[in-house]
Amino acid sequence: RVDLVESGGGSVQAGGSLRLSCRTSGATACMAWFRQAPAKEREGVAGLFGGRTAYYSDSVKDRFTISRDNPKNTLFLDMNSLTPEDSATYYCAATSSCRASDTLRSQIYDDWGPGTQVTVSS
Repeated sequence: RVDLVESGGGSVQAGGSLRLSCRTSGATACMAWFRQAPAKEREGVAGLFGGRTAYYSDSVKDRFTISRDNPKNTLFLDMNSLTPEDSATYYCAATSSCRASDTLRSQIYDDWGPGTQVTVSS
């Protein structure tokens, strides 16, 4: 098990950018970013399998980039061309056992951060 703490959320205007960070207490096989807006289900937006292979949901593909700084045990999510529909609480998640095809499924993740709020205004 690892501890996760997100940071970098905030308020931005549509078309703007934000970088989210997730500090971990150790290395894991799979890590991902999820988001949840009020009255909506949690959605996997970007995942990293084995530290190198990235997966994205269709809603963020070509706008968001997931990456990892291994020496610093930090996961990033670079978000560009933000729209109001991207407003949500963003969560970092990690697991030590995963398959590539499951990277964006919340059920496989054991450890979660408390979340960071992203608000995009039009």
